[in-house]
Amino acid sequence: MTVTETGAIDETPTGPTPPGLTPPQRLKAILGGSAGNLVEWYDWSAYIFFTVYFASHFFPEGDQTAQLFKAAAVSAVGFLARPLGAWLMGMYADRAGRRAALTLSVAMMCVGSLVIALAPTYAQVGALAPAILLGARILQGLSVGGEYGASATYLSEVAGRKNRGFWASFQYVTLIAGSLSAQGLVVILQWLMPESELKEWGWRIPFFIGAALAVVVFWIRSGIHESPGFENARAAGVARGKTMLLFVKHPRQTLMVMGLTAGGSLAYYVYTSYMQKFLINTTGFSKETASQVMVAALFCFMLMQPLFGWISDKVGRKPLLLFAYGGGMLATWPLLTAISGAGSPLIAFGLIMIALTFQSGYSSISGLFKAEMFPAHIRALGVALPYALANSIFGGSAEAVALKFKSDGVESNFYIYVTAILLVGFITVILLPDTKKTSLIEED
Repeated sequence: MTVTETGAIDETPTGPTPPGLTPPQRLKAILGGSAGNLVEWYDWSAYIFFTVYFASHFFPEGDQTAQLFKAAAVSAVGFLARPLGAWLMGMYADRAGRRAALTLSVAMMCVGSLVIALAPTYAQVGALAPAILLGARILQGLSVGGEYGASATYLSEVAGRKNRGFWASFQYVTLIAGSLSAQGLVVILQWLMPESELKEWGWRIPFFIGAALAVVVFWIRSGIHESPGFENARAAGVARGKTMLLFVKHPRQTLMVMGLTAGGSLAYYVYTSYMQKFLINTTGFSKETASQVMVAALFCFMLMQPLFGWISDKVGRKPLLLFAYGGGMLATWPLLTAISGAGSPLIAFGLIMIALTFQSGYSSISGLFKAEMFPAHIRALGVALPYALANSIFGGSAEAVALKFKSDGVESNFYIYVTAILLVGFITVILLPDTKKTSLIEED
């Protein structure tokens, strides 16, 4: 990759492949990047999983569905902040480095979680309470929006070419582990505390924990190695992400990332975060039973990611994506219908795992195939911004849309909606080249 006399960027690899990290450096980088990703997604997911306990404190009017809908709407606004965070942090990661962006994002998450932990309720300050909750969720949205692109780019760049799918899958291992940790804490607190105390003040505990963990990760990330991809691009004088460059020079890749993210993110949030509420509100399980089912499902889902990442190293990225979107599209209606009438937690668990098996074909390589489509000087922005735009629209609204359909008495229409968006993703996969063969990540 070089800069021509006119200032244009020639993205064709030139000369020998630049060296990558040594095995010890690579392991340290992957562990450091992954630990931060876990904490980021724990903090983000804590809001979602503890909503059933704190929604009434901020939105006291209406029944449980109405309260959950309003809390989900606040979360959806947090999702809308993610494109802004992705844009700002993506440019920052392409200019100042992946490590700098990762460190800043976890600091922002720390502040957002601490604000929620200390937030006054509606009974104490009236309408100011939901406004404070909204502000904190927006800050978390900015943080997570920046985290995804920076961590996906970083892990893809520090992984070796031969096992890039396997190592890059740890982005979702830690993402799911963060969600699992939040859901697991729900189960622990349900066991340790009466529901009245958990609803009164115990829901604040996970946000205090999240803020404390973010401080630890801030220290860890300050000491990780910068990625060779960024270092080599900076040495070549092209390590500057520009927004217009993304849409002018890479419109096809940008649109493909958005098309794939729409279905992938929607399905992910349906079968992970929203599924807890679906089991309570539709299937009829208790809060405790629903939480236990989802802890087991998320744990198995987490373990599946390296396997599917390893498979992508053997067969390519495209076959996995065809499996994810094709299978998910065909299975959505029958699976959601069956889960809604599941007679036991074991049956519900089995049905959810079928859906999450299809989802693993996408999630295990979600950040990797996006990173492989863009050159280093604009890679973080290219991964982050189109992902965040589609994620905020489709993933971020998943709960609110589902609850709206339910409140209108046409919940099955949501199944059709999910199927249609997965169809968009399936068509996009057909047009997508196998990025394992066309990867623009030059370093080994």
